[in-house]
Amino acid sequence: MASENAQILPNVKRIFLVLSGKGGVGKSTVSTQLALTLQNCGFKVGLLDIDLCGPSIPRMLGLENSSVHQCAQGWVPVYTTPDQTLGVMSVGFLLANKDDPVVWRGPKKTAMIKQFLTDVYWQDLDYLIIDTPPGTSDEHISVMENLKSVRCDGAILVTTPQAVAVGDVRRELTFCRKTGLKVTGILENMCGYVCPHCSECTNIFSYGGGESLAEMGKVPFLGRIPIDPKLTKAMECGENFITSFNESVAAQTFISIVKNFIIQQEENIDVSENQ
Repeated sequence: MASENAQILPNVKRIFLVLSGKGGVGKSTVSTQLALTLQNCGFKVGLLDIDLCGPSIPRMLGLENSSVHQCAQGWVPVYTTPDQTLGVMSVGFLLANKDDPVVWRGPKKTAMIKQFLTDVYWQDLDYLIIDTPPGTSDEHISVMENLKSVRCDGAILVTTPQAVAVGDVRRELTFCRKTGLKVTGILENMCGYVCPHCSECTNIFSYGGGESLAEMGKVPFLGRIPIDPKLTKAMECGENFITSFNESVAAQTFISIVKNFIIQQEENIDVSENQ
């Protein structure tokens, strides 16, 4: 990290953004499961939710009734387990009522994101996953401006197979290139439905849009996540899907993404030993 910007995430080793040009593609789901997978691999992880108008991550992790406290170093994130290996920060923790809308103009959103990036006491982290809102709005620009002197290791772009979603992600890919943000790869979510009885996967939407976009944009294709009722149920209940349904296709895909793309630059790390 740049010494002149030591106050910006000084103890975070690697930072990844999760982006999508379109809402409803499962971006927060992907962010949550990647964080849980990294935690399950033995890393200390932070999950920052800057989707200010749709903070769904607290519910996905069963943290809806949690609140943020302050210490001398700043805000203390909410931890999912007593060993404090996964810390979470979201505007959802700051709302008096979970059903309250966040009706803020751009400057207030910008100020909140800057505060999230500078005033949260993460302690030492191996990975920080930042879940962003859809599009290329003020929130994205604020993140990039605050991280411009700090190494951001890459962006994971999430799409669904349909052409309309792929088109939006194409614009997100252009945004990354214009802002100098390295693209780790494209992940295709909701690529099929896994039958809970026979485990057969049926393509109910289009197929292959994300992979085609990755080929066109010359970036890695990370994999396909099917629609899995077990994943949906786990998120509704705040259950750790990666540990509870480790053998499912979706869980194995997340594990593969972490092993093959996120920690590929690490030396002398054997993920399988930590699982």
